Amino acid sequence: MTDVLSGDALSSASRARDANEGETRITILVCGSCRHPGQPSETWPRPGSALVEATRAAARDSAIDVKQVGCLGNCKRGLSAAILRDGSWSYIFGELGTESAADLVAGATLFSRSTDGFMPFRDRPEALKRGLIARVPTAANLKDLT
Repeated sequence: MTDVLSGDALSSASRARDANEGETRITILVCGSCRHPGQPSETWPRPGSALVEATRAAARDSAIDVKQVGCLGNCKRGLSAAILRDGSWSYIFGELGTESAADLVAGATLFSRSTDGFMPFRDRPEALKRGLIARVPTAANLKDLT
């Protein structure tokens, strides 16, 4: 799914990016097909799609990109999302709720301001502390590992 911005929205997005100068570009991936464990597979709309829309709304007027993905493969601990930062480790979260959008944006903002490329644990919203599934290195990080 590609987000298309109109001229007004593009201009607004540019102003938001300028206002957040000094922060590194962040993308939040939200699983749009997620449902809560034990919820019937016939459940429509999926709670994951509600989390996508809520996260987009929470990230409006920020430099954070929010993208919907089909499945993050974390079905037993859904709702799931990932936060990515160029050149840094990525974070995957589960056990989120449709009310977790603001926490995802707060965590992404915290991550964007990090000087060491890691999301500080102590300052994360509670949903991102308890819901951490994995932290994944970039391919470039692997050359430093033994």
